[in-house]
Amino acid sequence: MATRKITITVPEELVESIKERVDARGVSSYIAAAAAHQDAMDRLRELAERIEDEHSAVTDDEQQAALDRIAAMDSWHDKQRPHSDEVA
Repeated sequence: MATRKITITVPEELVESIKERVDARGVSSYIAAAAAHQDAMDRLRELAERIEDEHSAVTDDEQQAALDRIAAMDSWHDKQRPHSDEVA
C-alpha cells in the first residue's frame, strides 16, 4: 500500500502516552491503525444509516435477538477450539 507523509497536530500528552508503548518508528503505525479503525467505524455507521433509511430502524427486540445469536455462535466456536492445556 502506498503511503504519504502528512503533518498532524496531536495533544502532547497523547503523543507521550503512545511513545511509552511503541518505539519512535511505531508512532506512525499506531496512529495509522487508529485512523483506519475510525474510518471503518465511520463507514459502518454510514451503512447502518442507509439500511435504516431503507428498512426502518432496528427495534430493541431485534437488536437483542441478534446479540443473543452472536453470543450463541461465539459459545459454539469456543467449544470447537482446543484448549491451551490440551496436548496437540
